[in-house]
Amino acid sequence: MPLGMAKVGEEGMIRCVKGQDSVRQHLVELGFVQGERVRVISEWGGSMILCVKGSRVALDRALAMRILL
Repeated sequence: MPLGMAKVGEEGMIRCVKGQDSVRQHLVELGFVQGERVRVISEWGGSMILCVKGSRVALDRALAMRILL
């Protein structure tokens, strides 16, 4: 399931990150790596606030759809 479809409060483990090399590298630099747990904290105006590696990160829903749980 893509992370962009997860509801507030849901948590899951990242299975893979899809997209062009530059997009994948950007997401990896933010902490979205295979095997890491991620939780949806809130959604607001097409963006998502996520908790990954103990940090809160805001992502556009289109980018969140590239992260598969």
